[in-house]
Amino acid sequence: MKGVVMPLVTSSKILQDAYKYHYAVGAFNAHNLETAHAVIDAAEDEKAPVIVQVSMGTLRYAGTEEAASIVRTKAEQASVPVVLHLDHGKDIGVCVRCLRAGFTSLMFDGTDLHLNRYIQESGESTPDFATIYEKVQSKNAFEENVVATTRVAELSHACGIPVEAELGKIPRLAELKASIEIPDDSAEIPALFKARIHKLYAQAELVEEFIRRTGCDSLAVACGSIHGMRGAVQPLDLAHLEKLSSKAGIPLVLHGSSGVVRSAEEARVHGIPLAKNEGGIKEAIGYGVSKVNVSTVLQATFLSVLREALADNPRETDMRKLFPLATKALRDRVRFFIQLFGSSGKAG
Repeated sequence: MKGVVMPLVTSSKILQDAYKYHYAVGAFNAHNLETAHAVIDAAEDEKAPVIVQVSMGTLRYAGTEEAASIVRTKAEQASVPVVLHLDHGKDIGVCVRCLRAGFTSLMFDGTDLHLNRYIQESGESTPDFATIYEKVQSKNAFEENVVATTRVAELSHACGIPVEAELGKIPRLAELKASIEIPDDSAEIPALFKARIHKLYAQAELVEEFIRRTGCDSLAVACGSIHGMRGAVQPLDLAHLEKLSSKAGIPLVLHGSSGVVRSAEEARVHGIPLAKNEGGIKEAIGYGVSKVNVSTVLQATFLSVLREALADNPRETDMRKLFPLATKALRDRVRFFIQLFGSSGKAG
């Protein structure tokens, strides 16, 4: 494919191919020119399709049109399929702006709509876990998610753009409310965390109805992962993932992968205990996971190397000489994940 350039593509075909042939496409969050270039260059190195994700926080930071322009310009120079994806869209208006800006894939996350309404009405900014559970897993929460996701899917499909939705809640550590610090080098998640993560799982009995009613093209499911973790110590519930996959029939998406063990084999090597039904990213791909999101570990990689470069060159005043070191480290890290997901060489 050398010499052939590609504009942005939608995620539809590349995720269907990944689903059919049992590999996963990496979806990597980019926040500026350096990180977007590192992700796409890594995909070029590996001859892999790639999804460049932009979060709502990054849209506020960089601007919707500006972020889209950076990724689109780089994609037009690439010889691999590049998708521009909105990560965790929480607002229909934001989704519309992204469609107008040329995004080729949207993720709408309606899992917190009912919870957020409660927070606004009650003024309780940090509800306890029991409240979070009730407001996320109730019938009303499900219905609000369905209604909003359906609306986004209708708008997006009218533009020929696929939609990823979410069922269950993939929490952040702060939302688990256990008041326990987990060191980066810890090999085990506290039992209380695991119990609360389990209560937020996607409910298998609702999967078929949710997909049928919303018309979503892929589905992010809560099955054990946690957002924002840096250490790869959290296993996935493969037995539950298998149930979800058997009901879905569409590509599944793994969020919070930075904290998930890479494979059962690696977990054993590092002394991370796994139950009979647990495994890592590599095993999850065999159960229909066709898109894997990576963000936290990439930010940590970039910033760690940038800090080292600043410390080693305290008199340097030209940022253009410091950023390339961090960009190279990020590019190498993205290549590692692409290889792990099995998408190297799948660009054709």
